[in-house]
Amino acid sequence: MEANLRWVSVTALAPIAWGTTYFVTHRYLPADYPLYGAAIRALPAGLLLLLVHRRLPAGSWWWRSMVLGTLNMGAFFALIYLAAQTLPTSIASTVMATSPVMLMLFAWAALAERPRVAHLAGAAIGVAGVCLMLLTGPVAIDARGVLASISAMVMSSFGYVLAKKWSADVDVFSLTSWQLIAGGIVLVPVAVAVEGAPPALGGQAVLAFGYVTVIATAVAFAAWFTGLRHLSAGTVGLVGLLNPVTGVLLGTAVAGEALSGRQIGGLVLVFLGVLLGQPALARLSASRPRWSRVRSGPRPSVRSAG
Repeated sequence: MEANLRWVSVTALAPIAWGTTYFVTHRYLPADYPLYGAAIRALPAGLLLLLVHRRLPAGSWWWRSMVLGTLNMGAFFALIYLAAQTLPTSIASTVMATSPVMLMLFAWAALAERPRVAHLAGAAIGVAGVCLMLLTGPVAIDARGVLASISAMVMSSFGYVLAKKWSADVDVFSLTSWQLIAGGIVLVPVAVAVEGAPPALGGQAVLAFGYVTVIATAVAFAAWFTGLRHLSAGTVGLVGLLNPVTGVLLGTAVAGEALSGRQIGGLVLVFLGVLLGQPALARLSASRPRWSRVRSGPRPSVRSAG
């Protein structure tokens, strides 16, 4: 149980870091360069992790890295950037909050990890909490943004399950670095063709990219794939619900936004959903001591010396 709690804590670093990405991107990064923004985020992070653990792909991992890098990094980063530009944060976050269910379904099909009732209940409660927390009223919805969010959610969920299935013999740092580098390589020529010259970056943008690259990408994805290595896909998916929670709390702490009673209720539901699906709680009852009857048997006879 202690080991599971440790891996859950490590995994939680990822959605918490990702929850800060929207604020940093919206406030400090160039808004009209989603492809360059995604490439600048992916390539340096991958190279940094490759320096930590110097290991190159071998055999089938060359094409596997390209597949996973496109699904989990390259296309995912670009689609999330587009969704952030065309949708209100509440809508984009709510669409992504359904990823635990999609992750469970893909894991069931590809890994035979049948979702537990606690996982499904936790996902339902958590998604309801996100909706209660973020959907505060009628907002304009751009169909392109919704399509981008759904595509990003489906692609990444499928990619995470593939990474979990394929990576038993690969360390987490190498797995993450190969995907980031491959995703960046895929993005660069597309960015040049679509967006032209790269954007000019000021001092704040450089620092913001440094944070997004090191903390919200290299560290976060290493933590995320570590969680997928040691925990079930359902458990990891539920931990991902901390992403929109972090966004709301960051807006409250930094931007001075006040939390309404409905938002507080939504936060409570999200945390309840995350806790409900954790394996530690499921095993808690199993670890309780059980009283068993002691059967009385014949006592050994004691012969007296005499």
